[in-house]
Amino acid sequence: MPKVALYNVSGEQIGDIELSDDIFGIEVNTHVMYEAVKAYLANQRQGTQSAKTRSEVRGGGRKPWRQKGTGRARQGSIRSPQWKGGGVVFAPKPRDYSIRLPKKVRRLALKSAFSSKVESNEIIVLDELNMTTPKTKDMIKVLENLKAGKKALIVIPGKDENIYKSARNIPGVKTSAVNTLNVYDILNHDSFIITKDAVSKVEEVYY
Repeated sequence: MPKVALYNVSGEQIGDIELSDDIFGIEVNTHVMYEAVKAYLANQRQGTQSAKTRSEVRGGGRKPWRQKGTGRARQGSIRSPQWKGGGVVFAPKPRDYSIRLPKKVRRLALKSAFSSKVESNEIIVLDELNMTTPKTKDMIKVLENLKAGKKALIVIPGKDENIYKSARNIPGVKTSAVNTLNVYDILNHDSFIITKDAVSKVEEVYY
């Protein structure tokens, strides 16, 4: 079982914690992580882009000049793509970019992401993280104590408005509950800060 240090909010090591081999100690599969990140980014696309083809642009019903004898190139419509105000060649149309991955692939990708953070010593386990009121200054102090990188992902067991509001205005810092974790966020942040309770929930959910 991988063993990592356990810290308090003051940045002091107060012990060690053993993590599950099945979640935090597997062989990292980079390909499934790539597939998960690709699917996540594709699913963020709205796919609402649209432009008109020559058949949809208004006007252009009459031939602009006769076919022969003018000395100019033959033209059939003033709404052809080469004309100003004409239609777009291969115009983009609304489409669905979403990619659906099998459940086993999604789980393996998450486990690989967790294990990669342990391998690279980018995981910070907190004994607890409680905030009575939303205070950005207090959250900045906690991150400084933990020597977190410029980009930090804070993982908590469930929804906590005080923690979320305390962190949302800090550039590069994101808060996530266990049930909303995704591979992209885990890999996209330098520091993976997770509370002890959240570790237990991760091991319970993804076992």
